[in-house]
Amino acid sequence: MALSEQFMQEDLHPIDIVEHLAEHHDWDFDRIGDDQIAMAVEGLWRTYSITLAWSPFDETLRMVCTFEMEPPEDKLSVLYHMLNDVNDQCWAGAFTYWDEQKLMVYRYGLVMTGAQAVSPDQVDTLIRAAVTNSERFYPAFQLVVWGDRTPQQALQAAIAEAYGRA
Repeated sequence: MALSEQFMQEDLHPIDIVEHLAEHHDWDFDRIGDDQIAMAVEGLWRTYSITLAWSPFDETLRMVCTFEMEPPEDKLSVLYHMLNDVNDQCWAGAFTYWDEQKLMVYRYGLVMTGAQAVSPDQVDTLIRAAVTNSERFYPAFQLVVWGDRTPQQALQAAIAEAYGRA
């Protein structure tokens, strides 16, 4: 059954949808306000902090997925170079590094202008894309920062996909 079939009301607030999904997936969450929710989603590499906020002004659901990263000062330039390379691989959303908070950030804005309704399937896909991309590129960021690899070498770890079946 599609996630959208579980919701019979069409007038659900986007953050209400996120809260229902968090309950469905058994994620830890905190409803910060009417228009904002924060949650923790467990990945293979780490637990990701995800915040979603609805802006009725511009009809956008903003998602920010963060994880801690504390690169040495002398690795920042190679990390920024790596971010450009990684963002070229991302079809939706983008990574950035918040130096002051020491956080790697993946963010995306789902624009729903014209009073379009946000669907549970869209929100679930948005969150899964954030976690999937964070999981995919986390090893590459680590290799550049701590493994003394070039961005090209580190990206090979992220883009190498297994083909076929075992």
